[in-house]
Amino acid sequence: MSLDLGVFCKGTLDGEVVDHCFSALFGLGQNADPSYLDWLMKAWGWTLAVAGLSLIIAITLGALMGTLRTLPANTGMNKALVRLSTMWVELFRNIPILVQVFLWYHVIPAFILPLKALPSYWLVSIALGFFTSARIAEQVRAGIQALPSGQRMAATALGLTTFQSYRYVILPMALRIVIPPLTSECMNLVKNSSVAFAVSVPELTLFAMQAQEETSRGVEIYLAVTFLYALSAFTVNRVMALIEKKTRIPGFIAASGDVGLAH
Repeated sequence: MSLDLGVFCKGTLDGEVVDHCFSALFGLGQNADPSYLDWLMKAWGWTLAVAGLSLIIAITLGALMGTLRTLPANTGMNKALVRLSTMWVELFRNIPILVQVFLWYHVIPAFILPLKALPSYWLVSIALGFFTSARIAEQVRAGIQALPSGQRMAATALGLTTFQSYRYVILPMALRIVIPPLTSECMNLVKNSSVAFAVSVPELTLFAMQAQEETSRGVEIYLAVTFLYALSAFTVNRVMALIEKKTRIPGFIAASGDVGLAH
């Protein structure tokens, strides 16, 4: 079986070869009848947009909930915050992501009416962000608990409040520790964005399904989509590796799977 890469230069309306097939790649203008390559590039943009928006939501809420789970339970307010954050994590990590997408798209807007005005890519990004925030929260909690207890004691001895201790001592170190597992979550978000096809967001998976039906060239279509998913995830991996290298804690070592500070 031979590959027919020319399928990407065919128009999406009449199936004929179009001029300036690579306009989507090099910004040479838009055809009256866009090619499947144009459509593919737009779908890739939607995938990255959903993944990026979801990542912002996930990191913001995940860092907050993970931090709240480690508050010292010495006051009634702290106990309530710990319970609230624990409920958040257990709720969103125990419901399948596709079910959460359908809940945000079909069910929750019926009770929160302003959500009906949001486009579908916002709703699926919220669902992905909340789902991933529960996983990131556990990673942040583990990172904070991996720090030597002397760090918190030293902050208290200096007269820092709980908020100041977290802001200036605990979180700056813990967030650096969790960059490796956070890298996996960022890569997973790129891949999990494929569930957006279920609510008609025109991302890569939806493009693949529709283009395969129209052209009957499933091999070429799915190979191209697979390559773009892999390229996106690999790019995220390299960016996070660079961030990890630039923010590495001097003197921090991990031996035999344990995390600690070099003495």
